[in-house]
Amino acid sequence: MIIDINHFGIVVPDLEAATEFYTKIMGLKLIEIRERDGLGISQVLGYTDTRIRVADVSTGTGQTIELIEYINPLPKTSKSSQRAELKASHIAFNVNNIYETYESLIEQGGQSLNPPIEVTKGKTVCYLQDPFGNWIELIEMS
Repeated sequence: MIIDINHFGIVVPDLEAATEFYTKIMGLKLIEIRERDGLGISQVLGYTDTRIRVADVSTGTGQTIELIEYINPLPKTSKSSQRAELKASHIAFNVNNIYETYESLIEQGGQSLNPPIEVTKGKTVCYLQDPFGNWIELIEMS
């Protein structure tokens, strides 16, 4: 039986650049950076001789986001701006000032899909992508 969410994982092409975006620009806290290789991780991920680098970041409220850079095998690129695609997952963040947060992220490398819009009374939402094509949702409840 599921009791809680442990973490979210997203694949990035450059761990340093992704860590900088999520910590310095989005304001998350860096928990740790580590490398994983060997039989165990190869079996879990289903590749031979797997080697990954991982940075754990967090808002400090419990769950973490794993930023994962594949060293071996090399990742395949399939960046898309289409939301209605299988595997178009996203991470949603609650924010205080959605317009300011959205503009700041776009100015610093985020890719816009739509500006913030009030979807229901008191709930303003927007989608954007990080510089690597991973989807981010911002939500402000007023």
